[in-house]
Parts: sequence; C-alpha cells; structure tokens
Amino acid sequence: MSSNEAYHNNTDPGVGGGGGGDGPGGSASGSTGGSQRRNHLHHQQILNETTYLKPAAKQAYFSDEKVLIPDDDSTNVGFSFRKLWAFTGPGFLMSIAYLDPGNIESDLQSGAAAKYKILWVLLWATVLGLLMQRLAARLGVVTGLHLAEMCYRQYKRLPRWILWIMIEIAIIGSDMQEVIGTAIAIYLLSNKVVPLWGGVLITIVDTFTFLFLDKYGLRKLEFLFGSLITIMAVSFGYEYIVSAPNQGEVLEGMFVPWCSDCNSNVLLQAVGVVGAVIMPHNLYLHSALVKSRDIDRRQPKKVSEANFYFFIEASVALFVSFIINLFVVAVFAHGMYGKTNQDVIDVCVNKSMYEDAVTSFVDSQNGTALIDADLYKGGLFLGCTFGAVAMYIWGVGILAAGQSSTMTGTYAGQFSMEGFLNLQWPRWCRVLVTRCIAIIPTFCLAMFSKMEDLTNMNDILNAVMSLQLPFAAIPTIAFTSCAAIMGEFVNGLGNKIVSILLTIVVIGVNLYFVVVQVENMNIEGGLLALVCIFAILYILFNLYLVIHMAACMGNQRLMNSRWVQRFVLPSQNSFSIKNANSTYASELTLNDNGNTISSMQNPNQNLTQRSQLR
Repeated sequence: MSSNEAYHNNTDPGVGGGGGGDGPGGSASGSTGGSQRRNHLHHQQILNETTYLKPAAKQAYFSDEKVLIPDDDSTNVGFSFRKLWAFTGPGFLMSIAYLDPGNIESDLQSGAAAKYKILWVLLWATVLGLLMQRLAARLGVVTGLHLAEMCYRQYKRLPRWILWIMIEIAIIGSDMQEVIGTAIAIYLLSNKVVPLWGGVLITIVDTFTFLFLDKYGLRKLEFLFGSLITIMAVSFGYEYIVSAPNQGEVLEGMFVPWCSDCNSNVLLQAVGVVGAVIMPHNLYLHSALVKSRDIDRRQPKKVSEANFYFFIEASVALFVSFIINLFVVAVFAHGMYGKTNQDVIDVCVNKSMYEDAVTSFVDSQNGTALIDADLYKGGLFLGCTFGAVAMYIWGVGILAAGQSSTMTGTYAGQFSMEGFLNLQWPRWCRVLVTRCIAIIPTFCLAMFSKMEDLTNMNDILNAVMSLQLPFAAIPTIAFTSCAAIMGEFVNGLGNKIVSILLTIVVIGVNLYFVVVQVENMNIEGGLLALVCIFAILYILFNLYLVIHMAACMGNQRLMNSRWVQRFVLPSQNSFSIKNANSTYASELTLNDNGNTISSMQNPNQNLTQRSQLR
C-alpha cells in the first residue's frame, strides 16, 4: 500500500503495506537482530503528511479526503485542463491573503495619496509574492511536508519555538485586521444599527459557522472560497466601472516604474503596499494546502507535473487578486486624490450619509487638509459620490474579504501549531484561542475609542507583520535550496540568487516601514531602550537563520564548523548525505528532537519512502 493509499483509507501509513525487509534498511534479515529490525520497520513512520502526528488525529483542511489527479498519460496530452482543474484550489485559498481588509485599506490609501503613480509597485510586489509562493508550494509537493513541519525537523528547539511565536504574532496581527474590516463592513451594511463592538463579537460566531462547512467536502469548501473571491471581484469591479478612471493613466501607472514629484508620504505608501501584499504566514499556509492533492511522490514525473500545474494555478489566482487590488486603487485614485475633507463634505450635502461625513471627514485645518483615507471613509465617499448602492456594495466586498481571510488565517494557525509543536488542537479550540486574542484589544478599541483609532491600528499591525517576514522567507529559501531535502528539485543557482536578492529587498523595505512607524510613535525613555534591545535580538536571530540557510545551500566551511554543528544544525548534520541529486529523494536525513531520521527510497523497486530511527 502506498502512503497516499494509506492516507485515503485513514489508516496508519507506517503499519501494513510498507514491508519490513524489502527496503534498503532490511538487509539484516535472517538473524535475531534482523528480526528485531524488521519488527521496528514494521511500525515505522512514513515521511508524509501524517509523520509525527497521531494516525487517528485529523489535520486541518484535508483531513478526510484528498483530490485525485486524473491520469491522462495514455492520451499523450501535453497540457490537460482536467489536471489543471484537479490542482485548482490551494492557490486561490492562498491568494485570499492578498485580499484581506488590511490590503484593501492599503490599496485605497495608496490611491488617495499617490493616484496611479505606484501601481507598478503593487504589480511587482504581487510578482515577488508569486515567486515566494512557488517555492513554498514546491517544498510541500516534493517533500510531503509543509514549511512548519520542515522547521520542526531542521531547527533546534529554541529557534523553532521562536519561529513559531513570531508566526503566531503575524497570524494574530492579520486576524485583528480581519476583525476590524468585518466589523466596519457590518457597521456600514447595518446602517449603524450594529455598533462596531457588536460587529467584533459577531465575527466569533460567523467564523465558527464557516469553518464547520468543510465537513461537506474539500471541493465544496474550495468552492466557497472561490465564491467569496468572486463576490469581491464583482463588488470592487462595480465600483471601478461606476467611477470610470482614466484607463491610459491606469496602464501608465502599472508599467512605468517611476514616481515623479513623490514626497515621503507617497514613498511610505509604496512601502506599505509591499508590506501588506506579502504575508509571512501565507508561505506556511500554501506549503500545506498543496498536500490536499493525491500526488505519487515515488515518481519524479508526477512531482514535476504537480509543480507545473500548481504554479499555473497560483499565477492565475494572484493575477485575479492583483486585478481586484487594482480596482480598489484606481477607484480611490480617481475620486480621492488631491481632495480635502471639505470637498467630500460638499459632495455629501443632501445625502443620507451627510451627518456621518461631517463627523468623519474632520481635521484641525478647517477641512482644508487632504483626506486621511480608511475603510469607513472610503465607504462614505462612495455613497456620497455614486449613491447608497455603491456604499453597500463596498461593504459587501469588505465583508467577503474579512470572512475569507479569517478562515484561511485559522488554517495557517492550525498548520503552524501542528508543524512547529507537533501538537494538534481541535479546530474549534484553535479558532477560539486565536480569535479571542485578536478580539480582546479590538473590542476594547471599538467600545471605548473612535472609528479612526480602530482603523489607524492597521498601520501598527502592518508594521508588526512586516517584522515577521524573514521568519518565513529565509526558511523557505533555505529548505528549497537544500539538495538533501529537495533532491533533483532543488533550487538552481539562478533561483537561489534571485530569491535571496528579492527577499533582501523586501525585508529592507519592510524594516524601513517599521522604523518610520516607530519614529511616528515618538517613543522615549525606558520604552525606547526596550525597542533597541528587541532590535538587537531581532538582528541576531536573523543572522542565525542566515547561517542555517548558508549551511543548507552546501557551504562546507559552515557545515564543518564545530560551533555551527553544535548550535545551528540538527544532530549529525542533516545535510551531509550521499548522492543527494542522484534521484528524487533517494537518500534523505532529517532530524526530530536530536534523533537522526533516514528516509531512503529504492527507485528500482518503486518503494514507499521510509523513515527509520537509527
């Protein structure tokens, strides 16, 4: 029985059809020691989705079923739309992180501040996101392990815990943005009948409701996410059509990488766009979602085919997300750019939302200051300019963005916990804990503060999540560039150089954004000292991850260093293997809590991958 077959039948892949003495580890048969060895191999674990997890425990998202891939090899078709359809799903779920309320708000702010001048930044940030998502997906496809599971095997305990904490912070920060966006959407759609704090509480109930829908089947759940993306596309597309921006200026902003007469505020908006688009926990999510497809990893051809179709699907999904983001930027670039608060109030005269506009579009300069845009003001502006229907459709789009990103964020948290801690919580427990952590501060702000305080929190949350990006990008590049892990699918030299350089650029841009946000907070005294200490520790830990990445890539000087072997690499140097590139995953040594685990596959006998404790 193959590992995939065992998974379909909800049996323990490590027991039964794996066989004990027919693999490379079974040469000792015929003696007492050989008999014990066969008994040990009989109960071993296969290096796949259920490795190190209790067989009876259910994993999130694809616990009960996997999508079968049609076999079109007999027809000799070069490209199969049937196969593409079978692989379609994970990429669209991943793309939802590019459409969360934090991204939508960043889009409307960049349009209001810079018009179409930094649309090219959005375009190339999406392209860069695609490159990183491709690496994450390849890791999951080739190894059968997602990013958090690989971190569990390839990092020592302390750095592994630090990574988990950082990713949890990113997930909770994203969750807070989604709660804020959903609460604002409910506030708009209910015509202020449901207060903001009420909308915050509603997000608890509706999240549970949606998450339990996956019991109806994996494909139906993916259809639900696809429907939410469609709602966003239709909602924001409607706003784009009624606002009718200049198409020539839109195209120029997309393809001319220049920003003339741009001040520091515009530069900060461009940095914010990059930080909002590339989410650290999304790499962990995508590497796990691809495991929902039944891929025969014994055959390199099947693995290569899966990588190909997943890349096409991710490209289409991120193209759709880019178009939706483009709609939002263009709408507010056309309508809000260069407008003052008083300009909007004048437009709202004799409209039902006039009183709300008067209380929302205020400043200390008698209405002459430029608009400080946010999700709520965006809805009021659309309502005043294009009618109440436009405001309600905007609210529907924001609600869809908040609900969809909430669910995918919960899955990301589930995968993170399963992988980093080798721990599984019931999904309802996981949702309750993360949602309560996100809701408590948000609820307090919604109850005791103004709308602008709630929306201004997004800037702080974007800065927090920007800090976490290295903790996803560096491990992703490290593992996909390690021949011992990826075999013949390891990153080539060009891939390594491009991914490293682009990651350095993005991390540098995000750190600049964080520094600006910290400066704006006017921190002094003891708090400033704490920030400096955190900055030093942050840089040191990133250096630690870079050293580990260099060792993954085969730097012999680091691999042979006693200090690196003791404090950085897993026990017995998991990267020093023989013939790593000879065949797909032919020899692989991983680490679990200090024990070396060897997974070997005999391609001539077409055996299942095995994991043997030495």
